Amino acid sequence: MITRNPELDLSLTRTIKAPRDLVWSAWTTPASFEQWWIPRPALCRIAQMDVVPGGALVTRISENGGDFVTHFDGCYLAVDDGRRLVFTNSLVSGWRPAEQPFMTAIITLADHAEGTEYTAYVMHKSPDDRNLHEEMGFFDGWGTVADQLAEFVERGVQ
Repeated sequence: MITRNPELDLSLTRTIKAPRDLVWSAWTTPASFEQWWIPRPALCRIAQMDVVPGGALVTRISENGGDFVTHFDGCYLAVDDGRRLVFTNSLVSGWRPAEQPFMTAIITLADHAEGTEYTAYVMHKSPDDRNLHEEMGFFDGWGTVADQLAEFVERGVQ
């Protein structure tokens, strides 16, 4: 059970007008994930995506048409098919400790009358890291990618 701590955690919730299985697929299929994970106009590439506990999640970003550089390097902690993903950059593939841990994210998907209730809950090790993430644009950034995710999967419903 997660103890929510507003001094350390950030979260956002959206209703996505698409079935949960489509949202899950967008989170777990590399070609789909690349379509929405990073706010446009930046581009995303998946370097590694092994959606199992201990599996790697490594993304690359290209801004303004430049070279692709590391965006996120972490690992999955829990994978509850169709319902929940937990990943962190505090560890890398195989649960190896990361050099600069920053956050752990819990993505939950639940059935909703209009489609899927999507929640991103992000935990930090300190109030400073939480505040830095908020100042870096957590709500704009994670909100934008949640909107891009919704747009991507809702197109598949039409």
